[in-house]
Amino acid sequence: MTYKAEIPYGAYWSTPFARWQGAFANLNALEFAAHVTKKELARRGIEPGVFDHGVLGFSVPQKHSFYGLPWLSGMAGVGQAGGPTLMQACATGVRVLLAGVQEIECGLSEVALTVTCDRTSNGPHLYYPNPRAPGGTGAHEDWVMDNFSFDPLGKHAMIRTAENVAAKHKISTAEQHAVVLKREAQYREALANDSAFHKRFMTLPFEVPDPAYRRTATTITGDEGVNYSTAEGLAKLRPVVEGGSVTFGGQTHPADGNAAIVLAAPGRARELSKDPKIRVRLLGFGQSRAALAYMPEAPIPAAQKALAQAGLGFGDMDAIKTHNPFAVNDVLFSRSTGVPLERVNNYGCSLVWGHPQAPMGTRGVIELIEELALRGGGRGLFTGCAAGDTAMAVVLEVTGA
Repeated sequence: MTYKAEIPYGAYWSTPFARWQGAFANLNALEFAAHVTKKELARRGIEPGVFDHGVLGFSVPQKHSFYGLPWLSGMAGVGQAGGPTLMQACATGVRVLLAGVQEIECGLSEVALTVTCDRTSNGPHLYYPNPRAPGGTGAHEDWVMDNFSFDPLGKHAMIRTAENVAAKHKISTAEQHAVVLKREAQYREALANDSAFHKRFMTLPFEVPDPAYRRTATTITGDEGVNYSTAEGLAKLRPVVEGGSVTFGGQTHPADGNAAIVLAAPGRARELSKDPKIRVRLLGFGQSRAALAYMPEAPIPAAQKALAQAGLGFGDMDAIKTHNPFAVNDVLFSRSTGVPLERVNNYGCSLVWGHPQAPMGTRGVIELIEELALRGGGRGLFTGCAAGDTAMAVVLEVTGA
């Protein structure tokens, strides 16, 4: 099928992603996203008054984030737009996109702003009062650290899901490390010619504001904190879990950043596009849930459902992007679908540029669009897993490029 909503070509952006405790560590994620949104709309000549709806996604609470989308849109100069705030861990990007698409599909909106942001740095420490507990003491959690290390349903850490899948499908450490080297090589292609690929959707050099947004605290040239590996260096790493196969080199790093995509009904999309000849249409969405503690399996059925809705197959895709917090994800995806590893994640992926959770999928979709535009058009798939062994996927088409 084809949804009514389109993505106006070029009406999207992403900040660089910064490794946690880096350049963005002291910026409230929602305030930062509003700051970036205001600037990027102005750069594209998009009037804030065109929006009649908005959707916000994040996964790590920030001060005042109770007020969600209305707070962010108000700070960004889009104060007339209301809408929901959503949270689905690392699948938040596609979930937010779908929510905006549905609003237009139902005829309730003409132009929607979808924004995703997260700051894993300096995650909140939460205290839950319980006056009836011994001594009146309550319970507490570190939002980021405790949830990385403990799924309350299965009482396991995130890395256990990768180990379970690696053991079940007999995926070796050597296979995982080979994927890491391939993905890092693909990412380097995005840095060629003074980061020409990234500059298609990212403002570089990027001026990092101070927390009061009164001055520029520092300037970064691109993603901050990306590691580059060698086969020899990876071979020296021991698995994180005793007796396992996943090393620190075979998984991503937490990060901070934000990204956004504008959605519009077809006529409005042409008005807002930087090249009206290029159309970006949404063809299908899918979601899935794997068995408990087998998270890296989830993106495959999500992709299959999105493709089924689009009436297409893996062989019809000209470009594919995945969220791969573990290299295991991509090995399994390739084995299960028959898509060669080298055909997936051109120009980069979350395994390399980091894992700020909510905006991760948004950036993946943006990079997919730009890869297809460089090809002269075509169809593409993005799919990725999320906490709770879930996943979401989207199929889109770029024409006229």
